[in-house]
Amino acid sequence: MREGSRLGSEAVPITEVRASAYEIPTDAPEADGTFAWSSTTLVVVELSAGGVRGLGYTYSAACAVDLVQRVLSRELQGQDALDIPARGAALLRRMRNLGTGGLGAMALSAVDAALWDVKARLLGLPLARLLGAVRERVPLYGSGGFTSYPLARLEAQLAGWVEQGFTRVKMKVGTHPEDDWMRVRAARRAIGPEASLFVDANGAYTRPQALALAERFAEHDVRWLEEPVSSDDLEGLRHLRDRVPAGMAVAAGEYGDRDLYFRRMLEAGAVDVLQADATRCLGISGFLQAHVLCDAYDVPLSGHCAPALHAHVACAARRLVHLEYFHDHARLEAMLFDGVPRVEQGSLVLDLSRPGLGLELKRADARRYAVAMGS
Repeated sequence: MREGSRLGSEAVPITEVRASAYEIPTDAPEADGTFAWSSTTLVVVELSAGGVRGLGYTYSAACAVDLVQRVLSRELQGQDALDIPARGAALLRRMRNLGTGGLGAMALSAVDAALWDVKARLLGLPLARLLGAVRERVPLYGSGGFTSYPLARLEAQLAGWVEQGFTRVKMKVGTHPEDDWMRVRAARRAIGPEASLFVDANGAYTRPQALALAERFAEHDVRWLEEPVSSDDLEGLRHLRDRVPAGMAVAAGEYGDRDLYFRRMLEAGAVDVLQADATRCLGISGFLQAHVLCDAYDVPLSGHCAPALHAHVACAARRLVHLEYFHDHARLEAMLFDGVPRVEQGSLVLDLSRPGLGLELKRADARRYAVAMGS
């Protein structure tokens, strides 16, 4: 019997909300232009309703578990799991005095993804079918090339993606700006002339640095300049967008936590491509709102990181041009989840026989990395 056959016109109350956090060491030191890290923390929210359990997740701090368990779960208990907009509005009201950005937005994002997963499972549908798909495969770009990598590892990682069929790869820049053009040159030699080369400064450059380096990067056919200055500097992003070499797209938006953030960025004409991250922008619902704004402003959309979480909504987002296949997250998701979509010739391929997001937590494998468990 399909799970969805049990649904009628009655509400489906939420019976349980649980959160847990897992800290996984990276496979090598990782750094970008403004930050360095040696581990990544995954916060998982599991939500039960109508006899089924769904999950959502975010990449945050373990303290998000307490926020979900002590605050958000109380707002959800007994409420209808099917009415996701109502649940989201109530949660935002509950968070008003605590803050709906940052950590709050990440916790809300994980809950929203879990709600969509539960709803799709109750209906017996993969989430892409529930949302309405426009594609069956999600175009990817390989992402890593950390500034902490020696040149040999940088070259091997980017070239490896191209050998697997990726047509776009991205590297980090900005830790040592004086060396970046040499690293970009090495990357281009490693991947050959056909693949698109993206660079991401994570806001590390000043405006003059960014413009000067954009000219040097263009010599190696760099097509994508991500966060050349802080994403808070909308004027600076627009300034650079108007001046970088032709064919180089300025991108930003990964830190957006709700539609107002994205609207301001688009109103300022700050980006050629808007990035959105469902682990930060209020989940699947927030990603869909970002997509609507991209439609209104006639701007392409790119999904940021967390490839397994984004796979289904990326299939439903007509404006989406690609999704980031971030090395750290792709590795972690394969370690901790069953049902991760497979990669085939540079695209993410969904298993549409699995309902919801199609993911199941590998509890035995995850247990060794647990740092916080909700009751």
